[in-house]
Amino acid sequence: MSVAVIGAGAFGTALAVVLAGKAPVTLWGRDIGWAGTRENPRLPGIRLPDSLRVTDALQDCLADTVLLALPAQVLGGFLAEQGQLFDGRRLVSCAKGIDLASLTGPSALIGAACPQATVAVLTGPSFAADIARGLPTALTLACADPQAAQSLQHQLSTGALRLYRTTDVPGAELGGALKNVIAIAAGAAIGAGYGDSARASIVTRGFAEMVRLATARGARAETLAGLSGLGDLVLTCTSDQSRNFRYGLALGAGRDFAAGTTVEGAATARAITALAARMGIEMPVSNLVAGLAEGRIAMEHALDILLNRPLKEE
Repeated sequence: MSVAVIGAGAFGTALAVVLAGKAPVTLWGRDIGWAGTRENPRLPGIRLPDSLRVTDALQDCLADTVLLALPAQVLGGFLAEQGQLFDGRRLVSCAKGIDLASLTGPSALIGAACPQATVAVLTGPSFAADIARGLPTALTLACADPQAAQSLQHQLSTGALRLYRTTDVPGAELGGALKNVIAIAAGAAIGAGYGDSARASIVTRGFAEMVRLATARGARAETLAGLSGLGDLVLTCTSDQSRNFRYGLALGAGRDFAAGTTVEGAATARAITALAARMGIEMPVSNLVAGLAEGRIAMEHALDILLNRPLKEE
């Protein structure tokens, strides 16, 4: 079966590079002026293999399996314009976020735009540079169709990239989205000088929020304890490679963050607070991140807000 990747950012390019080691892959991007150099500036030091074709024509990407490696806030618009091209195929979302307009995850957006497609979610603890360099990485592949999940698992796994399948699409998807929000809070704690103990508390309470919301949305708690939840949370809350963590560092330290850098957790925090309010679910850490990102809460007041939470049983 053929494979195409939509989205030539760092993560999409990394997936295309590693999968092209098994069979030819097509990678689509809007701006591919760099294609002739065979090196994507968003993934420096990684040479694209000859088996990877780079194109800006979507008609070249009508493969059996299509990985949608677009930012969560971009995916809906792309599908509204181009979704009909990909209906009936196996579509794998690689986005980690919640759409602000609809307050739904990528799988729902794909399902609405491509009702005849087989929809899956690829998520978990990973950095693009690690994947592209062939470093060992384990991810979750979620698909409601067990047979399709097994087929995709074999197609998209490599010697170093190992996929573990589940039918719990909401759990995998929400784990990947919510951990970005908590990573911003963890980064803000370190950036503000609150220390590692404060970060540990935020990660722990943030994980409880993740489980609370996800299970209310029909997810299984054990999914959140796996790669797509706890695994990804640990990675992004402890590494400077995480854009969400670096964004939090900048917020905490009162510094500007690199303009134009995609920070999925900032938009997801806003979407999550709206969704949680609608469902009557308490999400104090997520609410705090939304307030920081929107400038409604000053960092000097953030710790007070969390410390003034009622004392109760854990």
